[in-house]
Amino acid sequence: MSHERATAALIGGIGLLERAINYTLGSLRAVTPDALSRSTPCSDWDLRDLLAHMNDSLAALHEAVDGGAIGLYPRVFDPDEDPVVMLRNRACELLGAWTGVEREQSIVVGGHALTTGIVTGAGAIEVAVHGWDVARACGHDRPIPPPLAEELLDLSVLFVAAEDRPARFGHQVPVPAGAPAADRLLGFLGRESPVRPRCYPGG
Repeated sequence: MSHERATAALIGGIGLLERAINYTLGSLRAVTPDALSRSTPCSDWDLRDLLAHMNDSLAALHEAVDGGAIGLYPRVFDPDEDPVVMLRNRACELLGAWTGVEREQSIVVGGHALTTGIVTGAGAIEVAVHGWDVARACGHDRPIPPPLAEELLDLSVLFVAAEDRPARFGHQVPVPAGAPAADRLLGFLGRESPVRPRCYPGG
């Protein structure tokens, strides 16, 4: 890969991660202390569990940019700290760390060297979709913005394999072919979007 192509891939991945984080920060505004025990679209987790998982994911992405590797063991956080405040702070720190990266580099995950574009792209998918999960747990319908959803959908079909289901992702949920990209992304990742009063072209 040429320097120019590497730089473009790096900027694109970081920009995608930034947009995913900004979307998810909006979802976090809906979280109240009373909502932490609510169920989420991730069937095994309540909202508090989901926020802990998201904190772990952002910490892993920070490890990637700081040390060039991501450990596979869950991180331990202070159980008395507000999970939403922790997540907001971690998201801002993460963006600051990644925007300081000036060149493409290899990041080791599970013994495999991956490009920064792959790592940030995969991170963007997880961050955005879990941001949607947070909003749903709080009773809000916050569709992932169409341009962001289109790009994440294109990436997700490359990253999610059959063996990832149903362990890492639920079984794919059928969605009309003409549905918005956000609905198709959620369906591909095993989530059912709320029924909306509209007709899909060709659906």
